[in-house]
Amino acid sequence: MGLELRAYREPDFSQAVFQKAPDAVLKPAPFDRVAPEGYHAMSIFPEYFKMDGKWLLAAESRMDCVPRYQNGKVEVVEFRHLKKGDRIVCGRTEDASEGIYVHPNGFAETKGERDVFSFRQNRTRETAFSKDYDDLYEVLKHDRDHGKIVWVLGPAVAFDHDSRAAFSKLVQNGYVDALLAGNALATHDLEGAYLKTALGVDIYTQQGQPNGHYNHLDTINRVRYHGSVAKFIEAEGIDNGIIYSCEKCGVPYVLGGSIRDDGPLPPVFGDVYEAQDRMRDQIRGATTVICIATMLHSIAVGNMTPSFRVLPDGTVRQVYFYCIDIAEFTANKLADRGSLSARSIITNAQDFIVTVSKGLGL
Repeated sequence: MGLELRAYREPDFSQAVFQKAPDAVLKPAPFDRVAPEGYHAMSIFPEYFKMDGKWLLAAESRMDCVPRYQNGKVEVVEFRHLKKGDRIVCGRTEDASEGIYVHPNGFAETKGERDVFSFRQNRTRETAFSKDYDDLYEVLKHDRDHGKIVWVLGPAVAFDHDSRAAFSKLVQNGYVDALLAGNALATHDLEGAYLKTALGVDIYTQQGQPNGHYNHLDTINRVRYHGSVAKFIEAEGIDNGIIYSCEKCGVPYVLGGSIRDDGPLPPVFGDVYEAQDRMRDQIRGATTVICIATMLHSIAVGNMTPSFRVLPDGTVRQVYFYCIDIAEFTANKLADRGSLSARSIITNAQDFIVTVSKGLGL
């Protein structure tokens, strides 16, 4: 039958609580990068603000940012991007009493649906995930044609021949619209294509190679010698892997650096805030986000991903957010985001990728 998106129900603004509510209070930012006292901080849910007697939805949201009103729209801005004089919404209530209303239940559920999907806390290695996989296949098939699918990968995905091949098939068949990762994922994937190892371990046999601890460094050094990943791929005859497939298919990838990075590869963003901005560029418009085996990147992306998306035609739809990890703590870390916003699957990263690829018939 295919995926049927849950209908969004906006608040009934004809109710007295909304009609009698005052306009939201606006105060100027006192300095660049500084919000006024009493600023309002955003959540992952749809939020409405009363401006000149009209309730406006902040269409592009992000948790822990502030709402700025300009040009007749409510924009959501990181503190570091504020400019002196920006008009910032102030108020810390969420019940419309200050012209601010947070709407967490716009995607209403029946009781049966709640039993299956809602608030997936305390999921463990003993949980059966068959239904989750079936649902995920439907989500991916739908959003390949009607959405934007963003993947967030840890380096474990690149440690195995089959998972690299499986993810490459996802890229080549339109199931990946953007990839967010760190230096390690790209380095070990390129190492796998260049030297058939990841951290010096054969990606197929899983046997360590003599002097294998040099392999990732040699790979990085060779990429830097050629000046770019694209030139490395061309000059060295690389014909497989995750990054190769992204380059070949024009899929954007953002690599956020860390203090412990080796090299790093040329496209890695060493400035953490620039990396955050580039990651958010890709998260804007995302309708499905899948985070695999990377706790810090998963939490970071979870913080910048709202539970909803406003489509070009004005339709409000839910965002599907998956967190995949073999560690129960990591996979359940974002469970409090709420139903259909975050689902956790406790499994090995490589097995997950291979299972999804096969489940989609690739």
